[in-house]
Formats: sequence, C-alpha cells, structure tokens
Amino acid sequence: MPATAARGAVIEIRAVIAHPMETGYRPGSDGRVLPRDIIRRFACRYDGETVFSAELHPAISANPYLAFHTVATASGTLEFEWTGDNGFAQVERVKLEVA
Repeated sequence: MPATAARGAVIEIRAVIAHPMETGYRPGSDGRVLPRDIIRRFACRYDGETVFSAELHPAISANPYLAFHTVATASGTLEFEWTGDNGFAQVERVKLEVA
C-alpha cells in the first residue's frame, strides 16, 4: 500500500502471508493424512473500522495473497489480522499519511 495518499483517493492494498495452508486431505510421506492447518479469517481495519474481511477455506493456496481497495479518509493506521487453526494469529500495522 502507499505510505501517503490524497484525501478521498482510492488506494489499493495488497496483503500476503507466508503460511502452508495444509488442507487436511493430503497424505504425507508416510501415507497418513496431514492435519489441517489453514488461515480461516483475514480482516483489515482502518483506524478500528473494518474495511475488508474474508473467510478462507482449505481450497486457498499456500501463502495467501489478497488485494482490495479503500478510500483514504484521514491519516491513521491500517491493521491486518490473520487468524487460523491451531491458535494461529498474526497482526501487522501500517501507517497511512493522508494529505
């Protein structure tokens, strides 16, 4: 995402996370099914207000990549939150300056 934007501008936000996204259907090298381990939910909040969210399912590939747009309304922080199986949780924050 851009570090700065004009007030009212539509900005593109791209998010990717390194994660294997194991479906729970694939056999391992020993022939036993590997346990499911997926990211189940992604949310982006702009100064606390959700601007985009998605529920992810086993069919999503490893290292999921998401792209979406929002309107730059004021300087603030965008918070990206991923949650998944086995207690997985990751949060990243990025500042946006609006002029």
